[in-house]
Amino acid sequence: MKVTIPIRKLREIDRILVVVPVIITIIGILTIYSGTRPALEQYHPPFYIRQLIWLLISLVAMAMMFVFDYRWLQRLAYPLYAVGLFLLLLTIFAGYTGMGAQRWLRIGPLSFQPSEVFRIILIIATAKYLQSKRAPIDGITLAMSLVLFGIIPFSLLYKQPDLGTALMLFLITSIMVLTYGVRKRILVTLIALFLLLSPVVGQLLWKGLKPYQKNRLIAFIKPEVDPYGIGYQIEQSKITIGSGKLLGKGYLKGTQGPLRFLPEKHTDFVFSVFSEEWGFIGSLVILGLYLLLIVRGFETAYIAKDPFSTLVSTGISSMLLLYVTINIGMTMGLMPVVGVPLPFFSYGGTALLSNFMAVGLLINIRMRRYKLFY
Repeated sequence: MKVTIPIRKLREIDRILVVVPVIITIIGILTIYSGTRPALEQYHPPFYIRQLIWLLISLVAMAMMFVFDYRWLQRLAYPLYAVGLFLLLLTIFAGYTGMGAQRWLRIGPLSFQPSEVFRIILIIATAKYLQSKRAPIDGITLAMSLVLFGIIPFSLLYKQPDLGTALMLFLITSIMVLTYGVRKRILVTLIALFLLLSPVVGQLLWKGLKPYQKNRLIAFIKPEVDPYGIGYQIEQSKITIGSGKLLGKGYLKGTQGPLRFLPEKHTDFVFSVFSEEWGFIGSLVILGLYLLLIVRGFETAYIAKDPFSTLVSTGISSMLLLYVTINIGMTMGLMPVVGVPLPFFSYGGTALLSNFMAVGLLINIRMRRYKLFY
């Protein structure tokens, strides 16, 4: 594989796709620092330092994602997908457990979460498969797509258990399939089957959930049933967000995180910490940055010159939209707590790396949208 970008073409790198994720990440690191700062003791967990190091690594990875022709990824899609499934399977048997789930693999002193990198692999493999079929796709292609790129990854992630990521990946695959096109008769039949079978499938899934996962759903439906137990996370998150009011308390003046009222203040509920300090206005600014990034991603899908790059851009943009919507909805009590991090903002090295790689792929596609580059 060789670099295909002349130096003069580096000027065509989309600055919005480079700058916006970096700004969001830096704000996230500052929020992680504030939320985990010591209030009653002297020890300050080094989460913010680790996240800063991962930011530097991620920037290098993002650059590496747009210096080659993305069609190489199209050729390697299926081998990458096989490796990704193997890593998910390996995690079930050889991964180490943290916070009640077996989601990480260790390589010496380092650990990483295969499911985070697998998100990008899944999007590439799904795009490769769909672009090889004529649109709108028939029933066999639809069934194969949902089994290969929906049900199989869902089952492996559900086993870890990582229900949040499993649902996200299934939704991403479904969006890509629908975007590519499904025959109306097949789509109507599929919706009817979903409505008919959803009670049975829902009951089977409920029986397979861990106790803490059931508690999260109960807490979402009725958090007041046990505000100091299963409903504690959601109630404290809403209190934290509400206490910020219009303009917030100010940076380093929030209390819910440092005083340990708010659980997972640097990961799933880091947006709550930010809202407490910067209020409604600050939250609108962050949402505006995410909106700009996501719209830019869908615009990339619109202007892309081949089906593969259109599908990849759609998958990445849908992924960011789903993660942002569900995480923020989760912190506000509008959605159940499913352990979905806020892209570029929540603490997590592997997640940050994969998100920047995804953005690097969007930049790659935008740079090569003209036939001159093929």
